[in-house]
Amino acid sequence: MKIEDHKLVASNVKQMHCNKKSKLLPVVDTIVLHYTAGGNAMSAAQMLASADNSVSAHLVIARSGQILQLLPFNVKAWHAGYSSLEGRSNVNNFSVGIELDNAGHLHRRGTEWFTWFNKQIMPDEVFTTVLNGRASYWHAYPAIQIEVLAEVCRALRRNYPIRNIVGHSDITSRKLDPGPAFPWERFNALVTG
Repeated sequence: MKIEDHKLVASNVKQMHCNKKSKLLPVVDTIVLHYTAGGNAMSAAQMLASADNSVSAHLVIARSGQILQLLPFNVKAWHAGYSSLEGRSNVNNFSVGIELDNAGHLHRRGTEWFTWFNKQIMPDEVFTTVLNGRASYWHAYPAIQIEVLAEVCRALRRNYPIRNIVGHSDITSRKLDPGPAFPWERFNALVTG
């Protein structure tokens, strides 16, 4: 995987048209990870690319490992909202936003798990943890998705002065993503190893 003219080049990358007008970024030194909390990668990418809303991201990575690129990495995306990192506000001004196709928090009904939009999730895709003394259920991340994400982050580190890879929850207290199911230890080992 490589980056040419601020765009990913690989067999699993599809470039998409994004109607958002945005400014060029003077520096890109941070990667922010999100989950889509939606139905699938393509619907998330179409929503993020639409001129009908004010949010966007640079990439959406599907559960299969397919990558959808919406914006070049040197163009500002609107993914971080009100945010700060290391004393700098508006993280959109210096970051790449990567959305991971993942439903986020799940709800259990009997022996079954469902997304907020009522899609059933199979038991082998459920991550269970304890939050505030109660069981909490989250959509698990498939290994291929994490491996592709790590490959993307390695390519970004080769091309930009990346000093931070953080979750949305690390830059604003309002957000939980990428959530407790995200395998930070394994991901960091893949990025640096």
